[in-house]
Amino acid sequence: MTMRDKLELLQRKRAEAERGGGPERIAAQHGKGKMTARERLDVLLDPGSFVELDRFVTHRATDFGLAEQQIPGDGVVTGWGRIDGRLVYVFSQDFTVFGGSLSETHAEKICKVMDLAVRNGAPIIGLNDSGGARIQEGVASLGGYADIFLRNTLTSGVVPQISAILGPCAGGAVYSPAITDFVFMVRGVSYMFVTGPNVVKTVTHEDVDFEQLGGADVHGGTSGVAHFVHDSELEGLAAIRTLLSFLPANNLESPPTRRCADPVDRRDEALLDVVPENPNKPYDMHDVIRRVVDDGDFLEVHQGFAENLIVGFARLAGRAIGVIGNQPAVLAGVLDINASVKGARFIRFCDAFNIPLVTFEDVPGFLPGVSQEHGGIIRHGAKLLYAYAEATVPKLTVITRKAYGGAYDVMSSRHIRGDFNVAWPTAEIAVMGPKGAVEILFKGDATEERVAEYRDRFAHPYRAAARGFLDDVIDPRDTRPCLIEALETLHTKRQPGPSRKHGNLPL
Repeated sequence: MTMRDKLELLQRKRAEAERGGGPERIAAQHGKGKMTARERLDVLLDPGSFVELDRFVTHRATDFGLAEQQIPGDGVVTGWGRIDGRLVYVFSQDFTVFGGSLSETHAEKICKVMDLAVRNGAPIIGLNDSGGARIQEGVASLGGYADIFLRNTLTSGVVPQISAILGPCAGGAVYSPAITDFVFMVRGVSYMFVTGPNVVKTVTHEDVDFEQLGGADVHGGTSGVAHFVHDSELEGLAAIRTLLSFLPANNLESPPTRRCADPVDRRDEALLDVVPENPNKPYDMHDVIRRVVDDGDFLEVHQGFAENLIVGFARLAGRAIGVIGNQPAVLAGVLDINASVKGARFIRFCDAFNIPLVTFEDVPGFLPGVSQEHGGIIRHGAKLLYAYAEATVPKLTVITRKAYGGAYDVMSSRHIRGDFNVAWPTAEIAVMGPKGAVEILFKGDATEERVAEYRDRFAHPYRAAARGFLDDVIDPRDTRPCLIEALETLHTKRQPGPSRKHGNLPL
């Protein structure tokens, strides 16, 4: 065989691999409104940057007729590429090949790119579209999942791990995405559940469909499994590119910076009118965040889940930051179980990847009630406290209004190693609100005069500032330049801790 003949054979083999399950199955995929594995990579990655690995790998199983169904690639496309010129490793499951089911070799391909991502310090992105373990391979496919789970765990905090759910994800397959840092889902396309609707009906006699059990909105708003929910695959894949623009490639790098056209000394007059004069009247903390950060650009994470706490990414003077903010417009910004877990998870991610934390605080306390206590608010609230106290990245806090009780301590206070803590003149820092405090102090005889006296004596920021618990009380209009200046001084922060294997987070 001549070289030309060999090259022709190579081209035929490559074309065979790129056909996946064939034209009919590709048409069926498109008929569901879904892209193929390779089309998704074309959208996600910079044009022409994808380099494929293991395209000719096939399964090893021979039972139940599999020996006659050798398809190159074995249901997953793996390799590396670039996003905005930065290296990423990817795998994209191909539902047109055996339903994207995971075999021993399928798992080995994924494990290889995960190992390469860690070795070379680059993010790993998984595009999940799989029917689960390949039944014909039995324990070999289950072992493949376990191999992936182990790598997810060992990779956590080393390089960013991102999962896009672009089809069904059931049984053991859900646990790999659950370990990763961010989960993206698409309405009408993505489903995640441990057991499907048929099993649920058999065991619990509940009638539920795929969407109600594990659809994108359920996991984006109720369970909190999904961090981002979009209306189409195109939107979801574009959003992954946006998210990566805030993240470093690995835990040894600083987050990427961008040139900033928004003046660092910009003052915003509108911030004077954000906090209402009535301390019980709500306002939207988004208005504060967007008026302070560069160009008002804020990428919110977990937008539909535990909306009484806001988390997301922004920039100050071009530097990426993680933002946490109580939301007075939802449950008065109180901390509950879901908000505590949401905040703790986000804080620990930012700390792992050297992203400074900026907290905007207006919190009346933890949510009271039997359901919260029985649900473990003490344990879950301790997760948020632990995350803030453990974090060694720069931590900046602005108290805009209420900072009551233990919630004051938890929200990145000076006492748990906050680096820069300031308050607006509207801040109220106290054990509890004036009315509740007076009712306790005077046995229910809470006259308006006594409430006003308590407010004048305690519900202000100056006692905390006098003790050094606040670094300053600032003009709200100066919040942006004040934070930027502080962030600049903290850029070289080093805070080593005691030697230990790891702490025991109150899970």
